[in-house]
Amino acid sequence: MKWKSLPALFLSVLVLAASCAKDNVIDNDSDTAVLPGADFIFDDSKLPQMYVSVSESEWNRLLQLYDEEPHNKTYVKCTSVSLVRGDGTFSCSDVGLRLRGQTSRRRPEGAKGQPHKADRPDWHHVHFGLNTRVFADSGSFAGVRRINLKYAKEDPSYVREHFCFDMLSRYGIWTAPKSSWCRLYLNVGNHSPAYYGVYLMMESIDKQYVKRRYEFGTQEGWLWKCAWGANLRDTDDWRFHMDDDSPDTFAYDLKDDDPRNFEAAKAQIKDFIKNLNTLKGAEFYNWIQKVCDVDLLLKTYAALVALGHWDDYWNDMNNFYLYFSGTGTQDYKMYMLPFDLDNTLGTSHNCGVQHDSGRHDPYNWGLKECVLLYKILEVSDFRDKYTRYLKDFASVDNPWTGQQQSASRIRQWQGFISPFLRNDTGEDMVIRDAPASWGNHHEYRLLEDGPNNWFKVKAESIAAYCGK
Repeated sequence: MKWKSLPALFLSVLVLAASCAKDNVIDNDSDTAVLPGADFIFDDSKLPQMYVSVSESEWNRLLQLYDEEPHNKTYVKCTSVSLVRGDGTFSCSDVGLRLRGQTSRRRPEGAKGQPHKADRPDWHHVHFGLNTRVFADSGSFAGVRRINLKYAKEDPSYVREHFCFDMLSRYGIWTAPKSSWCRLYLNVGNHSPAYYGVYLMMESIDKQYVKRRYEFGTQEGWLWKCAWGANLRDTDDWRFHMDDDSPDTFAYDLKDDDPRNFEAAKAQIKDFIKNLNTLKGAEFYNWIQKVCDVDLLLKTYAALVALGHWDDYWNDMNNFYLYFSGTGTQDYKMYMLPFDLDNTLGTSHNCGVQHDSGRHDPYNWGLKECVLLYKILEVSDFRDKYTRYLKDFASVDNPWTGQQQSASRIRQWQGFISPFLRNDTGEDMVIRDAPASWGNHHEYRLLEDGPNNWFKVKAESIAAYCGK
């Protein structure tokens, strides 16, 4: 069956979605936004169809916005978005749609200046963001208001990012976002829908993400998205910014609905950074345990090192979130949230101090100016605890990143999605066991046995460094 012959099917699904929207398995617009709603939506045993319908004028506006500023954060309005599974249909109208990504941003159709061409569309894989509350006061997918959609950009295996989030969750890292796959259809105007292929659906890190996790203890706090330059050492004012949909990138971007909160949030994080860099000895030891879940942080980083995640705070000062539960400068807990885990599992790069993410020293994983981890590891109690967590990954048959266990999960997922990779962009339609082409270690493999198996190399390297 050709994807271009699907308009009748697409329209029938939209009718079905409209008729089922009030009969969802879980409340479609839950203000409590409890975690079971996210568990239901991001169920990787299902491969739902997601139908995004947008008018031709709004789609052309999306293309124009990209031409004017590729990194804009402006949403255009979808007439409807439906997520269709065998156990329920979720449908929302007036959903916001925008492009996402940093270095991965590109035009979703045609070349610069070209509007939509219904008779000869030139589709391209891009990352999308969906937000049900940009143009409407209600609407969600089982309490999930924002979903990120990522294509397998330069990951021929199609599974790296989901493997990482799944492993973190199974290892007890409750701060890890949830993810699963879907088959994405895009309908522009009244023309034939385009099949964009298999996309990873990811839980957006926002205030609803915080509400879904009772472990934070409070929903009253500040959430920061952190990018290049967020070393938790320097406190120049220009590094801190109130998120206002600016296309510019800032080291610390406050994700909050009320601009009046910015000064209080900035004072809090600056106070944290000051104490982190100036306190010493017993004073530091007592303070860091009061304001940070050190055990969770060390457990998280042991797992991230085992996954070969180098494009993060410790090595690249990039791609992480900070959540401060509590709004004062004294009474709060700081949590570091994992994010953007596609450059992992053997996709290695010459970056920071990194040259081989499979064999690099887990105690000196990144730049010395990224002081948080190094200062914590100077404390013998904390270093011993970090070592104990590393040892969880130091055998080739461990349950989280063991060679055979990991290969089994990967083969299952790849077999699940592989029949649906052929798509109208003509891109990313083959699964291969290889890292990204731009990496510096092309030899790593996830499924092949032998000296280049990523999971085997990593387990042996960790064992050598931590004395298992």
